[in-house]
This record gives sequence, structure tokens and C-alpha cells, in this order.
Amino acid sequence: MKLGIVGLPNVGKSTLFNSLTKAGAESANYPFCTIDPNVGVVAVPDERLKLLADLYHSAKVTPAVIEFVDIAGLVKGASKGEGLGNQFLANIREVDAIVHVVRCFEDSNVIHVDGSVDPVRDIETINLELIFSDLEILERRISKTAKGAKNDKTQAKELELLNKIKEHLESEKLAITFQTEDEEEQEWLASYNLLTYKPVIFAANVAEDDLADDGASNRCVQEVREFARENRSEVFVVCAQIEEEISELEEEEKAMFLEDLGLKESGLEKLIKASYSLLGLLSYLTAGETETRAWTITKGMKAPQAAGKIHSDFERGFIRAEVVNYQNLLDCGSLAAAKEKGLVGLEGKDYVVQDGDVILFRFNV
Repeated sequence: MKLGIVGLPNVGKSTLFNSLTKAGAESANYPFCTIDPNVGVVAVPDERLKLLADLYHSAKVTPAVIEFVDIAGLVKGASKGEGLGNQFLANIREVDAIVHVVRCFEDSNVIHVDGSVDPVRDIETINLELIFSDLEILERRISKTAKGAKNDKTQAKELELLNKIKEHLESEKLAITFQTEDEEEQEWLASYNLLTYKPVIFAANVAEDDLADDGASNRCVQEVREFARENRSEVFVVCAQIEEEISELEEEEKAMFLEDLGLKESGLEKLIKASYSLLGLLSYLTAGETETRAWTITKGMKAPQAAGKIHSDFERGFIRAEVVNYQNLLDCGSLAAAKEKGLVGLEGKDYVVQDGDVILFRFNV
């Protein structure tokens, strides 16, 4: 999974990236300090892995990972080359989802590029740049499709769709809110790789005092949540400065620090939950003496396709899957004991993999 972190300059974007990845991207109180997109790979925290690894005395533990791309602060006019321009919009095209950091804190020492804190205005500023960039993509596609539409019904249908999407964007609406019941049109829309069709998670960056109640008393956070509801997006509340402090701590210290703040989880854990939810992802597990590992798949995926995540041969030669829920396995103390209690299922090609399944695939190539 690849997530692109965007936001206006000085909203806490690079500070959040640093804390999530400990990659040390430069953060300073002026626009464009992130000259090149910084990339960091982060392990997905999953306590199930350690418990299973202890049970199997695994030599190696491999978590699922998320790749973060920190993209320089966008400004008004970015789609026309203002600031650092289109080169950074191109970097966003490669990600699965966008993490949009929005400033929801007042601090006279941190300059706001527009002079005041107004999260919805800031969101709309960036959305407008993404829309302008998408319109350029659509116009090129329309020009190309129009040539063949006169003699081809399929291209004529696609041209009609392209013009509808263009009209939708021109009314300052995001592509993700464009609705069609036609499956072929849905496939076309997804294939255009429009920036405004990508799922968005808003990171509402608040002051420390607003963390305990998850931003409930912060007017700006409420505005972001309302905007997100209308645009099929997720929101999580975070304090980038606190996350930066947490990132320097050892695991035990981290737990105590969070407890002192009245928090159950870190910003990274909130973000991972939001991204898994938004993208419809889950993790199944494999365990043994050699390795215990988490594999990320989409919800609804069947056993052979899930097996293919490990190796294409597993999918091609799939015979069956031995499946046990990880908690049942832990409670029983061994796979043999779980089998004795009838808790291990022998599943075929139509089995839909569930979150927390521990699976042993049988295959023959």
C-alpha cells in the first residue's frame, strides 16, 4: 500500500511524515522545504504477529508494510506551475490513497500561507489544483477518443462519459463523487487514474490539548469531518508534534506516554485503521518455525487469489487451504489441538478469506 501525504505549506505535513517514518525529512517554518518527495516504508503494527511467532518459535517475523510519500506543500496555482508545480502532482498519481494533512491549530509562530486557519478553504485550495490537473488529463483523452467516436459505438459511449466527468469536475466536484451504475463506465473511470478519484484520508492536525477528546471540541476538526462525510473520505485526529515525540521513544515508554495523554493508540495506528477501512483491506497470517508473516489483501478475496500474494504457483496449483482463526489457534496452544477441537477448516477455491485467518495453503504445480 502506498500513501501520498499532501497539504499546504506549514500545516505539519513533513513533521507528521518524520514521525511516521523516522526518515528525517527536513521540516522548517517556510514553504517548499521538502524539495524532493521523501519516501519512507513503515511496518504495520500487528500484535497478532508476535503472539503467533512466540507460539511457533518463529525465526523471523515479517509485518505488512505501508510506503509513505511526502509530497512538497502545494499552493494555489500548482497545476499551472506555481510553487513546485506539476512535478509533485505527478508523484500523487502513483499512490493508492491520499493523506491530506489539514491545519486545525492556532499558532502565531507558525506562518499560514493564506494568513489564517480555515481548514475547508485549505482543503478546497488543494482540491481545486487536483481538479485542474485532472481536467488536463481528460481534455487530452477527449481529444483522442473523439477521433474514433464517429465510427465506433464504444468510443462514442466513452466520449459521452468523458464529457460528463469533465462537466462534473468543472462544477468543482471531485471525480470520486461522480456516480454511474454502468459497469463499463465504472471501469473506464477507474482506468483514467484521476487524482480526485483517489480515496482521501484527512489528517486533522491539532494542538496537544485537543487530542484527549479526539478533536470533539475543536471547531476546525468538526468542519473537516463534515466535509469528509460529504466526500466519502475518512478522518483521523493527530498532533504531529506529539507524534514526533512518540517516534523517539521505545515501545514501553511509548505506551506510558500515550496513557499519560489519555490516548489508546498513536497517530500511525489511527492512520493505518483509516486506510485499511477506506481501501477495504485486511490481513491474513501465515505462521511456522521459519517465519510468521502478515499478508495484506482486499476484502472479499478468495483463497486462491490470496495464496497468489505469496507466490503465483500457490494460486496456479491451489488445492485447498487449512484455515484457523488466530485467536482460536492461540487459545488452543497448537494447530494439532485446534484440529482436535474441529476449529481448523479445510477450505476450497470459493472460500473468502477473513481478517485474522491463519492459513496453510496446499498446492501442486
